[in-house]
Amino acid sequence: MNPSFRPAPGHAVRDLADRVRRLSPSCGPVRLVGVDGHAGSGKSTFAERLAAALDDAPVLRLDDIASHDALFDWTERLLDQLIEPLSHGRTAHYAPYDWRARRFGSPRPVPPAPVILVEGVGAGRRALRPHLALLLWMDLPREEAWQRGRSRDGEEQREFWDGWVPAERRHFADDPSRPFADLLVRQRDEGYEVLSGPAGTVGPDQPLTHGDGPPAVC
Repeated sequence: MNPSFRPAPGHAVRDLADRVRRLSPSCGPVRLVGVDGHAGSGKSTFAERLAAALDDAPVLRLDDIASHDALFDWTERLLDQLIEPLSHGRTAHYAPYDWRARRFGSPRPVPPAPVILVEGVGAGRRALRPHLALLLWMDLPREEAWQRGRSRDGEEQREFWDGWVPAERRHFADDPSRPFADLLVRQRDEGYEVLSGPAGTVGPDQPLTHGDGPPAVC
């Protein structure tokens, strides 16, 4: 990891896309790139911009894999439906979850593109890291991210957020992602800043998430 990798904010996404193209495939012929971070940290928007810079690379959103009954317990479904076929160069199929209808929809194909982004809370979990070419962490403190998410979703999603926050706390307490991130992504007034991540430097004093204290499990 090059500690000097710090492109100007206006060029960060483009430079990161160039870096991703140079990576070796990590899942069959595919370079899987994880975009993790707290809910509300800006993962979806950043993933869309990075995908556009990668010639419209596919984005797999973990919101389509999770469900009301399994906010984080979706590892086996992801491995079976996507990782296994992609690792053999085959088209994967997954059934996206409809959060309003509370049911899974019709299967969607995911061909083995040169780069596929996996975006969502838990994209850097231990079961997925061996299949990732790169792990990005949206570096926003959890309380600030959650407040942004609540403001974005409005009062009608208050009950969902009341359940989500303790579930996310438990997930990252058991399976943290930030210590294993190759790069940290910080949103600026104009564009993004990409910094070297803590991967390879984890120690007893390494914080699990930016600005977090000891994990509070609710």
